[in-house]
Amino acid sequence: MPCGEDWLSHPLGIVQGFFAQNGVNPDWEKKVIEYFKEKLKENNAPKWVPSLNEVPLHYLKPNSFVKFRCMIQDMFDPEFYMGVYETVNRNTKARVLHFGKYRDVAECGVSRVSPSTSYTPSRHKRSYEDDEDMDLQPNKQKDQHAGARQAGSVGGLQWCGEPKRLETEASTGQQLNFLNLSSPFDLNFPLPGEKGPACLVKVYEDWDCFKVNDVLELYGVLSVDPVLSILNNDERDASSLLDPMECTDTAEEQRVHSPPASLVPRIHVVLAQKLQHINPLLPACLNKEESKTCKFVSGFMSELSPIRAELLGFLTHALLGDSLAAEYLILHLISTVYTRRDVLPLGKFTVNLSGCPRNSTFTEHLYRIIQHLVPASFRLQMTIENMNHLKFIPHKDYTANRLVSGLLQLPNNTSLVIDETLLEQGQLDTPGVHNVTALSNLITWQKVDYDFSYHQMEFPCNINVFITSEGRSLLPADCQIHLEPQLIPPNMEEYTDSLLSAVLPSVLNKFRIYLTLLRFLDYSISDEITKAVEDDFVEMRKNDPQSITADDLHQLLIVARFLSLSAGQTTLSRERWLRAKQLESLRRTRLQQQKCVNGNEL
Repeated sequence: MPCGEDWLSHPLGIVQGFFAQNGVNPDWEKKVIEYFKEKLKENNAPKWVPSLNEVPLHYLKPNSFVKFRCMIQDMFDPEFYMGVYETVNRNTKARVLHFGKYRDVAECGVSRVSPSTSYTPSRHKRSYEDDEDMDLQPNKQKDQHAGARQAGSVGGLQWCGEPKRLETEASTGQQLNFLNLSSPFDLNFPLPGEKGPACLVKVYEDWDCFKVNDVLELYGVLSVDPVLSILNNDERDASSLLDPMECTDTAEEQRVHSPPASLVPRIHVVLAQKLQHINPLLPACLNKEESKTCKFVSGFMSELSPIRAELLGFLTHALLGDSLAAEYLILHLISTVYTRRDVLPLGKFTVNLSGCPRNSTFTEHLYRIIQHLVPASFRLQMTIENMNHLKFIPHKDYTANRLVSGLLQLPNNTSLVIDETLLEQGQLDTPGVHNVTALSNLITWQKVDYDFSYHQMEFPCNINVFITSEGRSLLPADCQIHLEPQLIPPNMEEYTDSLLSAVLPSVLNKFRIYLTLLRFLDYSISDEITKAVEDDFVEMRKNDPQSITADDLHQLLIVARFLSLSAGQTTLSRERWLRAKQLESLRRTRLQQQKCVNGNEL
């Protein structure tokens, strides 16, 4: 491997070195990937790679090596590119081979640039001035060197495969007058008000392993060449002159799939990793086997008990002194769908916190607390206006050939807090009814049905839904706990501020690690405990057949599962089973008392 190249500043120089050594032999591509893999294994090397999530685009050097964390919002069709091509100097007749991988623009000489993607028809007019010094010819030695990268749309991503590369779409809210656009370019973020970066990510290897809504960490070559905008304009002009039967891309599709690089940069991916979680305080990979041997994990597990006690106290204060509600909030925050039995998601634990003050700021400030504890969250204000007008379900736009995102297009393990205390009397129109149905399906089945006009497509998900309401929620929930405040702060904002300021940052980080790590612990019930649970169930039914049903037993087992895991125990003990029964008894008694007071069902 040629030495002396700066792999962070000039990654294409590294690639050129391997290509020059190996020519059209495809081994050079594998060597490039191995080189960067080894570089990233060096001490703290990933920390030295600039992140597009943290560094403004104008501070990043074009064609430098960058990293990016993102959720896939859409996946475009394959995009063809020139894997290997040849230039011929018309004066000297010298022939030079070039690689097209990891580039949007082909190198054809000093003052001519040609796009290397499928969105530029071979018939379009020349870029810049007509420069006759160089001819650009695709390499005809082997057809497989003509590549294609597949295109797709994400919360900022694209990929490329050999011989294809896959793309994804993104957008911004600035006016693009130089593109003669009548409306601001839409970045297509799922959540309103989102301001994070968006990218077209081009993936060359194993792009068929990724799917919509996956969260990835990518390392690759940043492409922000301003010539892309000029080429795209030329392309639009040229396509308008072509035979309509020969031009399959609509103007809207070209606009969406080829946004200005200054607004939506491209990343040509060298390495990509699907993330199990997005908590930066934990190792990226946390499968069950690794968690048993990881020193970080074993060290943290040894001090789990005091961390849980501190977290319980912290959440008790957040819930106005209600320690029982705090217990259930902990169980909710560590819950996760661990498997699916037919269509039933096992492990979901949607909690409805009823008894919340109506039209108050309580939910808003409770959500602030949750925001400080989890990596990804969103508060949905369930007003009639929002339910009728917000777009919950992603739908396919066939004109632009992209998936238009919706509010429920969320990555796994997002905490979705639904504030039902803001719901007033009013009429839900048809979209509002559909949105309520979508929320109910998300809670019950942990799936969202995307709208493809002629059919619906199920996208399974794993979203933690927490509902605050005055009475019993209109939405389904696995567990309802009625809030019993022990204090009423005169100013909720000041109360929450003082609560957050009283917690040391180091303690807050322990809470964050705790809530993420426990999701990955394995769990089992021994035959002995299973038999004890069965006997207990029979005994309870014998004393009072109406006191417990099969559904109640399932609920008890879910509570016992997460109660055990919250204490770092991966098997159910008799002690935890009894504690689960106690918590459920207290919860049910509280609901019954409230029902008697109000004279109606909660």
